[in-house]
Amino acid sequence: MSLLDAGKGEVVTCSDTQNSELFYAVLGGLGQFGIITRARISLEPSPKMVKWIRVLYSDFVIFTKDQEKLISSDNAFDYIEGFVIINRTGLINNWRLSFNPKDPLRASEFNSEGRTLFCLEMALYFNPEESDTINLKMESLLSKLDYIPSTVFLSDVSYVEFLDRVHVSEINLRAKGLWEVPHPWMNLLIPNSRIHDFGREVFGKILTDTSNGPILIYPVNKSRWNNRTSMVTPDEDELFLVAFLSSAMPSSTGPDGLEQILTQHRRILEFCESAQMGVKQYLPHYTTQKEWQTHFSLKWENFVQRKMDYDPLAILAPGQKIFTKPLIHFPDHQPL
Repeated sequence: MSLLDAGKGEVVTCSDTQNSELFYAVLGGLGQFGIITRARISLEPSPKMVKWIRVLYSDFVIFTKDQEKLISSDNAFDYIEGFVIINRTGLINNWRLSFNPKDPLRASEFNSEGRTLFCLEMALYFNPEESDTINLKMESLLSKLDYIPSTVFLSDVSYVEFLDRVHVSEINLRAKGLWEVPHPWMNLLIPNSRIHDFGREVFGKILTDTSNGPILIYPVNKSRWNNRTSMVTPDEDELFLVAFLSSAMPSSTGPDGLEQILTQHRRILEFCESAQMGVKQYLPHYTTQKEWQTHFSLKWENFVQRKMDYDPLAILAPGQKIFTKPLIHFPDHQPL
């Protein structure tokens, strides 16, 4: 990729082999080390179709174990994600708009009201001539999971339609006037060893009535990452991303109001801190350098050195309050 190196005042090309220190500094660097002006992304031929599958769980432990099982397998689904469903009336009927229940009769008897459920969403990519083979593969993979049997929902869609699925939700929200509202999102990286403690407290005690938006949850195998990036993660090879993608009603003072959602987020963070869970926020918001130093932990010294190398005047992204003063001495400036 090409980026503006603020330290040199010039555009440089970098990759994992060329100017590699700057390349890895920028990845997860929160805009502190350069401005990306161009990027090259590897592409591959796309499939024509997607077999899109959803299943439900009522037990959080079983749900997360099945997710871990899938990401540790070399021959699994092409896409795996999960989300939390809290007290959703008419969930199954809503799904029928896009999915077909594998067992319509049993699915119609399933009641989601007043319950906290966990959805595992999966996809297999294929071309039309592979339909029979992909169906066999799907059945084989599903037979190894412990979901609620009556809650298998299937849909065959085009690859483009699958990629565009979030945009469809955006159109619906815009039509209801619910898109241009505050979105106080919070993304947490949870160590695998503590995900059950997290789920028991957050989904069992803190969030019980409503979620004010999607809550995504899925495991990530960190062993495939390069540790030279600036991104900070928990100190375990496997972790869970939990994303609270809330939407707030500007004039509301109730549970769907901005202040109530932020208070809820603070409760979650306070629990994580008091339980010493080793959680890290993705794209966090802090107001002091001390908080940032705690966030980066063992990576802090390297982060500061990279700032010295690539933006010593602290020109880039000052609003994050990571660096509020230049890192080098000038007659009219104070050091960090």
